[in-house]
Amino acid sequence: METFLIKALQLILSLSILVIVHEFGHFIFARLYKIRVEKFYLFFNPWFTLFKFKPKNSETEYGIGWLPLGGYVKIAGMIDESMDKEQMAKPAQPWEFRSKPAGQRLMVMIAGVLFNFILALLIYSMITFTWGDSYLPFKNAKAGLNYSEVAHQAGFKDGDIPLEADEKPLETLTGETVRAMAEAKIIKVERDGKIVEINMPENFMLQLIDKNEKFASFRLPIVVKEASPGQGAALAGIQSGDSLTNINGTPIPDFITLTKVLDSVKGKNANVTFYRSGKEMTLPVQVDKNGKLGIALTPITDIYPLVTIHYGFWESFPKGIEKGISTLKGYVSDMKYVFTKEGASNLGGFGAIGSIFPPVWDWEAFWSMTAFLSIILAFMNILPIPALDGGHVLFLLYEVITRRQPNEKFMEYAQMAGMAFLFALLIFANGNDIFRFFFK
Repeated sequence: METFLIKALQLILSLSILVIVHEFGHFIFARLYKIRVEKFYLFFNPWFTLFKFKPKNSETEYGIGWLPLGGYVKIAGMIDESMDKEQMAKPAQPWEFRSKPAGQRLMVMIAGVLFNFILALLIYSMITFTWGDSYLPFKNAKAGLNYSEVAHQAGFKDGDIPLEADEKPLETLTGETVRAMAEAKIIKVERDGKIVEINMPENFMLQLIDKNEKFASFRLPIVVKEASPGQGAALAGIQSGDSLTNINGTPIPDFITLTKVLDSVKGKNANVTFYRSGKEMTLPVQVDKNGKLGIALTPITDIYPLVTIHYGFWESFPKGIEKGISTLKGYVSDMKYVFTKEGASNLGGFGAIGSIFPPVWDWEAFWSMTAFLSIILAFMNILPIPALDGGHVLFLLYEVITRRQPNEKFMEYAQMAGMAFLFALLIFANGNDIFRFFFK
């Protein structure tokens, strides 16, 4: 329950920041062009509002709605999600959106997306400045990687160390690296000291998506950080720094194998072999009924040396911009998988988004996820779908090119169709979350 609450809180805080920044972009450009903004709301408020206030001499009402599906600014004289037909039936006023030149209206509509993208670049820059750029190179992870079942079927073996994808060097395990490997024809890996080539199947990424599997993860060697007092390992004499290698003669090269082997001997004594100060030793250890030895493992970042690059304040901005653009390119590239059966079945809603936040509060992880979601929000909003910013931009570009405005009735119907499509997509994506929770 605590994990759920921490993830939910991170999700709500992150989305609140993104919605406020997005709507502020629309708001500030509308005010810049002297367009009246009637409402500025975090979350939607059908039927009732949790909180609202209107400053003295202000034209704008600020508030918080009860439905956490986004937010909005109600711009006077604009066909939007409020569907205020009464206002649109009146003669246009000079302070209304519809009375302004197409170029100004275009900037108002683009501003939300622009602010989200700028926010992502700023967050990535400040992450780089505050924490630097740390990663574990493949070459340092001597135990290699563990691979998914789909990767095994493609020819990977646990312990393989990736070297090249179509002759391009691979540095570390990132989304960009996985994408490069999935789209490559030949992968070179180091296996037991030898170079091995793997011919990649054409539909590898679709298979990963279909099985909902993570491509690979670094192998975690079994090095004891601490043996819990009074439990099997400590009672047997296992100490901090001991490197476990096998149990009852079965090799345990990583944590995944360890858990499987211990599950087979839970509640029994097991002969545990390990290295201490370069010397191999074996001790009988009581495994508890839950299949535990009573040890805490040393984190992989304390076993293998990380590469950390630190940046000055001004140096961090080019790196942040590079990270933001790379993230956008990767997300756009992955969009092609959404239009497949496998991709559609794995679409997720708020549950899927919330699950990617860490189970404990970590500011670096929180801001990294917020920057990533800001990129997604910017891209999704610029899609040419009525009811999204991109739909308004599409109609404005039509006006700029043809020098005539689309029919207002057509705009209303397009807005309603767009909203219906988005609600259907929202229901489908969150329905997938519910199905996966109960049936997978």
